[in-house]
Amino acid sequence: MVPLHPQRVPGEPDSLRWIVPAGLLPCEGLLAQVPSALAALLADGTLERVTAEPAAVVTRLGAGRSWGRDGASVRTALHAALAEPAEWGPADGKDTGTGSRSADDALLYAAARDVLAGTVGDFARSHGGAIELVGVHRGVVTVRLGGACRGCPASWLTLHQRLERELRRRCPGLVGVRDTGA
Repeated sequence: MVPLHPQRVPGEPDSLRWIVPAGLLPCEGLLAQVPSALAALLADGTLERVTAEPAAVVTRLGAGRSWGRDGASVRTALHAALAEPAEWGPADGKDTGTGSRSADDALLYAAARDVLAGTVGDFARSHGGAIELVGVHRGVVTVRLGGACRGCPASWLTLHQRLERELRRRCPGLVGVRDTGA
């Protein structure tokens, strides 16, 4: 059974963010295809929407539903669905839940933050360097190199062979990675 933990979504009492292991799902963003257990809850109105993030699944309840009454069935369905990662599929890319590229950028920002807090950031720090996330705009992740990374001839490899490769694995819509100093 895949471990998961629910968290409230600030300002959205009808939504829960279910924290799951990073990289578990094959896609991110608004989902057009989910395994049958979750599809049944979407079909009967228990859930209005399901969105995948780099290390979470966000579920929004349908009208007239409550977490007290419906939370257990959502958790059970989500556990079953997480056992079928091949059955998850993204929306067509025209609607990402908020209707704009900014929603994709928000997901990409979260993925970049996670990657830089993990192995890629650890690699840079182990060499006396630092990679700071500056922002994401239209699919381009902008970072600032610091410490030993600034001016290092191998920084290009770190940015593109480590950071960009991992981000592209998690977020296929990534356009590129750029350094503010380049």
